[in-house]
Amino acid sequence: MTTFLPRPILGLTLATAFAGVLAAAASAQPTHRNLEYAKLGEVSLKLDLHLPAAGGAPSPLIVWVHGGAWRSGSKNENPLAPLVARGWAIASVDYRLTPVAPFPANVHDLKAAIRFLRARGAEYRLDTERIAIAGASAGAHLAALVGVTNRHPELEGAVGSFRNTSSDVHAIVSFYGASNLESILRQSTPYGLGVRIPALQLLFRGQPEEKPELARLASPVAHVDAGDPPLLLFHGEQDPQMPIAQSLEFQGAYEKVGRPVRFVAVHGAAHGGKEFYEERRLAVVREFLTAAGIAPTAK
Repeated sequence: MTTFLPRPILGLTLATAFAGVLAAAASAQPTHRNLEYAKLGEVSLKLDLHLPAAGGAPSPLIVWVHGGAWRSGSKNENPLAPLVARGWAIASVDYRLTPVAPFPANVHDLKAAIRFLRARGAEYRLDTERIAIAGASAGAHLAALVGVTNRHPELEGAVGSFRNTSSDVHAIVSFYGASNLESILRQSTPYGLGVRIPALQLLFRGQPEEKPELARLASPVAHVDAGDPPLLLFHGEQDPQMPIAQSLEFQGAYEKVGRPVRFVAVHGAAHGGKEFYEERRLAVVREFLTAAGIAPTAK
């Protein structure tokens, strides 16, 4: 006996295939690489914008600031990338490094990047009322300084095309960052001094004791007040390079003015490493951002 199978309906087959393509495209996580957020002469300042899957409400944004002793590093470093699949957009930002320009050029650049992202938020479906800034090491110092100095006349800068747009952020996440460049050398180990002294020389074109006003301007703890956003701090208990006292000082400054702050000591950890970005740590970041009101809207 011969069994005759029904002939597929071509239009239906194509429609089904096309629907599958559309579904796959909707579930993809688009990345916009090398977006120019500002230009200074021949210097093009760029960021990579990683977006969650299409659909749903506009995404809350995390601005990621890479480390590298203020003198090296790249926006290609993005250890918070797993959060994109959870619904956060992440902008990983390049900024002028200290061999090119000393402080506060790096802060001016980062604030310009935030203004750019806020001004272009509708185009990229970003929720510009829910922005966090995060960073590691020197990047954490810069992220913290940006976070606690909204509209500061010396730190806002005049970089980029959106100078009347706010650079305000709504939460700060610091991974083993500096907070007080007036006290950091006194707290440092001999190994830490070997790293920190040349890095500060490039940052300030001098040492903190030679440039005390600049060192204070660059210290997040000097700017903390009752209007600052919630703060999450991670620091390795055995960090030989960035004194853990830097995070403890920052925590104390926040507690003094009654602002929300959480400090997480990573036991046995040194300066950086994958243990800071494993799932249980990222769960703490998600919990913190959610408590701060910077969470994806449930679909």
